[in-house]
Amino acid sequence: MPEDHVDRFLRRLDGLSRDTELDLEVEGIVDRIAGISRRVKRALEATLSEYGLTHAEWEVLGKLRLSDGHTSSPGELAEEVEVSSGTMTSRLDRLEGAGLVVRKPDPDDRRGVLVELTPAGKDAYEAAVNVQARKEAFFASALTKSEQRDLNALLRKLMLAFEANENG
Repeated sequence: MPEDHVDRFLRRLDGLSRDTELDLEVEGIVDRIAGISRRVKRALEATLSEYGLTHAEWEVLGKLRLSDGHTSSPGELAEEVEVSSGTMTSRLDRLEGAGLVVRKPDPDDRRGVLVELTPAGKDAYEAAVNVQARKEAFFASALTKSEQRDLNALLRKLMLAFEANENG
């Protein structure tokens, strides 16, 4: 199998690994996951830039798209994406200015406001999702469907270990 840049890096680390607790197999896993993550993130940023969106704005559109009726309160949105209400207000101002969301009075609470995804917001979100999905499918096409399932199972096992450590 051809070498990647991580293989070349690991070869340079080989001498150091004998004098430290560094495990080259673990280092290879971590470096490859990090490298793939950076590349996927760059592809997503390029996709979002085509639609004039930041990742933070796209995240808000996604939360609205996945909510029942495509509406939510600003407070609920802020909580879901783990930002302050002030930060959420700024994001909503920008999205509303772009015609992607509207704020409407909450019919069940006359002091409340609901944020609603506009048809343009729904279209922008779904178009960006589709473009990114095609990019990610291309990345994953280096693996067979069986290999993709196997890799998913292994990554799930790693993720569960991280989650258990964070929660335990």
